[in-house]
This record gives sequence, C-alpha cells and structure tokens, in this order.
Amino acid sequence: MNLEKTSGQDWKSEIMALTHTPAPEIGTPCPDFELPSAQGGVVTREQFKGKNALLIMFICNHCPYVLAVEDRLLELARGLQKESVGLVAISANDSERYPEDSFEKMKSRTVEKNYPFPYLYDETQQVARSFGAVCTPDFFLYDSKMKLAYRGRLDDSWKDAAAVHSRDLALAIEALLGGRRPTTDQKSSMGCSIKWKPETFGQM
Repeated sequence: MNLEKTSGQDWKSEIMALTHTPAPEIGTPCPDFELPSAQGGVVTREQFKGKNALLIMFICNHCPYVLAVEDRLLELARGLQKESVGLVAISANDSERYPEDSFEKMKSRTVEKNYPFPYLYDETQQVARSFGAVCTPDFFLYDSKMKLAYRGRLDDSWKDAAAVHSRDLALAIEALLGGRRPTTDQKSSMGCSIKWKPETFGQM
C-alpha cells in the first residue's frame, strides 16, 4: 500500500481515502488463517481443502462501498451453495475507532442479513496483512490448489446494481468451476481503505 507514514489529522485523512486494489499476483498461495466466526466457532483455511475454488472477501459493516454491493454478494454466495466453492468474509477494521465494525456488531449483521458464509474477525489485523488486503471490499479468489486466480472487482457498477453489465467475479468463479482459468484482464476493486490500527499502520 503506497501510503506515507504521517501523523495527526493528515494520517487520519490519508487512511480514509478511496483505495484501489493493486494488480493481482496470480499464482500466489493462499495465506493461512484461523479466526473466530461471528456465527460461532473458529474457521481455518484447512477447512476448505478439496474445494474447486475459495473466495476470501475482506469486508466490514460500515463501509458504503460494501453496503452498496452487500445484497449482490449474498445473491452470489447463495447461488454457489451447491457448488464446490468455499466462501469466507473477513473484517479487519480497527473497531475501537470504528465501533460499528465490532465483533458484536458483526454478529448482529450476520443475523440481520442471514449471511450464507462465515464472517470472521481479524482483531490483530495480521491476516489482512498476510493477504495484502487494502480496502473493503477486497476479493481474493483461489483455485483448487489454493493459488490466487483472481483479484479484482465484483462487477462494473459498484453503486447501482441495475447498471451492472459485467459480473467479473462471478465469471472468474464460473471459469474455475468449468476447469478454465479466469481472464488475466482483471479490473481493480475499490472501496474504503482498511482501518488500520496505528501500531499496525506503523509496521507497513
């Protein structure tokens, strides 16, 4: 992430800025993770071994970019329930400064929207760092060997579902399920920057 280390109000405004995901590093292994789920229990990467695809989504409760696409994400996820696809959402935002993203609020959100995938809490932000996540939403799609196959946008109209013409993420998943590789022409996702804790931001 190309953010300068600043202090005071400048630092706060910098991390609030609109952020785009970088070019995907295709073939990168899926980082390990073991995180508590808002629906109960702990979820690990190893639970998804044997799937034809694994989608990791960095989201949160309050981001307007996530809220704008949330119903589309849920529709996509529910349409994949009978497919060999693992789906995981992770929130890594600093909940002390953004209480709407607290673990308790995450639990409420999963009930309110009936999430069909586990919603995990990365309190230390170490998992987000290991993935190189930069914003919400940030999508990482892995193949059956847990190698990165797609990192890009959900579709071509983040704000207006009625204006969608290209369902990029869904097409990438369909390609993997059909034994093909997703296109390498991957358009970046965009959203609010992950709300890093000051100590985490200082390590970046």
